Amino acid sequence: MAATFSVLGADVAVKGDLSATADLHVDGSIEGDITCAALVQGEKSTVTGAIKAQSARLSGTVHGSIEASELVILKTARIHGDVTYDALTIEQGAQVDGRFAHRVHAGEEPSLTLVS
Repeated sequence: MAATFSVLGADVAVKGDLSATADLHVDGSIEGDITCAALVQGEKSTVTGAIKAQSARLSGTVHGSIEASELVILKTARIHGDVTYDALTIEQGAQVDGRFAHRVHAGEEPSLTLVS
């Protein structure tokens, strides 16, 4: 049976682009672009590159653009780049240095949730 997710531990450092059909849980550092179905980023994780995922929960540091249908930016996250989303949740305390852009789909209402 194929794995449904992959875990990259805190001691793992990847240099190069990462593309996965499985969901990813990243606690280490990535220097390159990430493309996957779902991404969970740990608090001490660092990604230097673009992120493209169907859903993403970010709690570490990202230096690059982010594109996700469902995006959750947790309070420990530090984002340095532009963010494109369909639905967005940001916890109080998160830091984002970049522009936000909502993808507009015909017949849909924008969704933004601020959590304290």
